[in-house]
Amino acid sequence: MPNPPSPSPSPSPSPASFWAQANALLRKNLTYQKRNMKTNIRLILFPVILCVLLVVLQHFVDKLTNNNDDETKCGGGCSSICANEECSKGGDDHNNNNNNNINGCGSLQHVTISGFNKVPSCAVTDPPEWPPLLQLLSSSPSCTRTNNNASSSCPLTILFTASNFSFAQSLYGNMFASPFSLNLSDIMASLATNVLGSEVMLGSDNFLEPAFFLEDRPIYYLQNQCTQNSSLFFPFKIGATNMQKEVKCVQCLRLWRNSASEINNELYKGYQRGNKEEQNDQIVTAFDLLNSNSNRLNVSIWYNSTNKESSDDSGPPKLVRVPRSVNLVVLTSLVYEKEQKLRIMMKMHGLSDGPYWMISYAYFLAISVIYMLCFVIFGSLLVTAYIVVFGTGLLAGVMFQDFLTSTSFPREWIIIMELYPGFALYRGLFEFAQYAFVGDGMRWDDLSDSNNGMKEVLIIMFVEWIVVLFVAYCIDHGRSPLSFLKGSQKKHSSSTRKPSIRKQQDNALVHLEKPDIIQEREKVEQLVHEPTINHAIVCDNLKKVYPGRDGNSENIAVRGLSLVVPQGECFGMLGPNGAGKTSFISMMIGLTKPTSGTAYVQGQDIRTQMNGIYTTMGVCPQHNLLWECLTGREHLLFYGRLKNLKGSALTQAVEESLKSLNIFHGGVADKRAGSYSGGMKRRLSVAISLIGDPRVVYMDEPSTGLDPASRNSLWNVVKHAKKDRAIILTTHSMEEAEVLCDRLGIFVNGSLQCVGNPKELKSRYGGTYVFTITTPSDNEKDVENMVLQLSPNANKIYHLSGTQKFELPKEEVRIATVFRAVENAKRHFTVSAWGLADTTMEDVFIKVAHGAQESIALS
Repeated sequence: MPNPPSPSPSPSPSPASFWAQANALLRKNLTYQKRNMKTNIRLILFPVILCVLLVVLQHFVDKLTNNNDDETKCGGGCSSICANEECSKGGDDHNNNNNNNINGCGSLQHVTISGFNKVPSCAVTDPPEWPPLLQLLSSSPSCTRTNNNASSSCPLTILFTASNFSFAQSLYGNMFASPFSLNLSDIMASLATNVLGSEVMLGSDNFLEPAFFLEDRPIYYLQNQCTQNSSLFFPFKIGATNMQKEVKCVQCLRLWRNSASEINNELYKGYQRGNKEEQNDQIVTAFDLLNSNSNRLNVSIWYNSTNKESSDDSGPPKLVRVPRSVNLVVLTSLVYEKEQKLRIMMKMHGLSDGPYWMISYAYFLAISVIYMLCFVIFGSLLVTAYIVVFGTGLLAGVMFQDFLTSTSFPREWIIIMELYPGFALYRGLFEFAQYAFVGDGMRWDDLSDSNNGMKEVLIIMFVEWIVVLFVAYCIDHGRSPLSFLKGSQKKHSSSTRKPSIRKQQDNALVHLEKPDIIQEREKVEQLVHEPTINHAIVCDNLKKVYPGRDGNSENIAVRGLSLVVPQGECFGMLGPNGAGKTSFISMMIGLTKPTSGTAYVQGQDIRTQMNGIYTTMGVCPQHNLLWECLTGREHLLFYGRLKNLKGSALTQAVEESLKSLNIFHGGVADKRAGSYSGGMKRRLSVAISLIGDPRVVYMDEPSTGLDPASRNSLWNVVKHAKKDRAIILTTHSMEEAEVLCDRLGIFVNGSLQCVGNPKELKSRYGGTYVFTITTPSDNEKDVENMVLQLSPNANKIYHLSGTQKFELPKEEVRIATVFRAVENAKRHFTVSAWGLADTTMEDVFIKVAHGAQESIALS
């Protein structure tokens, strides 16, 4: 197996460590954040301003609603709460013996029935426990329950269904098995063993069961049959106050249905048509015992959840939860670096993935924590969410909440649904809300409560954080997460592949190659098998093919390129637009993978060792990849740290870069890059590519947009820099190519057409003089005759309105002969202008490009 070429022996800076890279990225992020201080302040002040507005609004509403309503205000007076003269005694004496104190007016033993409207405004520290009551709708005009014996024409109904009929029959048979009775020693417990109900409508803010405090509204107990005089009164206490309540019997039938769908049809009959006459309001409740048996109780219950007196009334307001607006900040920053190609620019200058993801996630996590702490402190959140988050919240509120509150829905499925991050977040907020409604909120000890599911939610969210981080890493690298399972196998197979073997070689291309290209290819073969120590870049049959799409054929961007660039050489790539120069550069800097072949940079393979290549590489891309809000100095400091420069060495390198490219004077270095002109941005991009003394530098049209003075300064910097490094430079300026490049290669249709230094190329492809002469149109034939006398093999290459250009072989003419011929012609006809020029690189470029395109067209 051939060995890869060895790197140059010239000293190179050691690559920056993990923490050096992390330090550089963190400093850049902090500087970037400092530039956006106003945005950060507005973001943090948003919840503060919002909470101030909410407090002002709440104060205004309280003032309007409580101005003349002393009876409903806690602390507003004692007239309707305390019994008679007890109010004047105050509540201190009673408070010592009873904790159920309202408004300092004594204990609950002094509260009259009319005083219970204060309950929503006053804290009740230890409210009494009441047995559960079914919601019974008010009697219809044709059926009343005013008598002790309910009318047999309209008994109430409870519906049953189950998959196990015998078990269901025994279960609902026990519900009304015994006559109603009271145990006076424990009245509340004995009430709970019976099926009770009330016509009193429940509200959304009931703190005490209203059915026990309205004297004209009895409580009903449900039986199969009611006997005469089945009404009775039972005594109970609120604090030390003795009270009594009437309990009446009402008949209730237990009816079997074959399926839950039959119960649904019967319950909601008439609702879709809006016909209240057809609505069956005598059904109290319904039970679906599902697959219950003697060892397991699994039941779904239908119940009346109406909390308004009229069905036309609107329901209670819904709570809307929205995501943190800080998510927008994180997303914007990540997308900005990706969109502006700053991410790959940092990578090309040595920033590895570890420090990038550690600093990025830690940085944004810190911002998120700070931002959320502000919301927790100020207690409010309001922003507009993404549509997907809005849809998730809507779906969770409509469907997922019902599953959470259902006792029959399997807990395992709840956990499976929480694997979706939106549902896990909703579950956590839901549990927080439930604890806030019933007490002082959730405490750490409540995590051990298996009923709230918070422990599972936190575990799921922690695991998802790791998984999503891994997936984000894979997406950032353009690969599937499953590809890591095959990573070792792929790496092994690629390492054993012989780079010098040309598979599916383009025979037509080899046939058309010129001697200089063949010589370059043979040199590559020799270096791959017998590596030397003075070649920084070796391209071995590099090929890039873009697959065809939408019916188009595949596009071969680079056709088996073989090239050698030694240390200390600047190699210029010339070529028309679309020739493949950018595709070649993209493969060399790691933006794209080669279809076949490979290249070695400092002895490292671009297919498998790009991370190592990045530490010794500098790039000046065709388009300026800069942070608009960072200054020129801050850019160079950041990239210098990535190249492991520290302390005084870093400062000196930055100062020299700024001065050499005229970015130092006039305070330009400390101005934001967004305010730079196009030429200044270009100079800064060149300075970034050279900072840290990289061994290999790629410059894609570095002088674009520069004025002559700046271009001359840039050329001096490049000429000085190429002494101890290899540079590959692309340009459309033939003058720049001749000034900077030691060798040139003309690239046409994906392949090199010629290689050599400028003098060699001009001599090889331009062995002619270009003779230009302008005369009246009538004398054009005389000019042609004169030129043919000078050189029988002269070739006319241009003709327009009396102006003609001819190519004169150098071996056939002498310059003095041409001058004498022109002076003699002036005696016979008018010569407006004339000139004799040697071949330029532009002439060579045009000739080679046209020749290659004609050859391709003919083939």
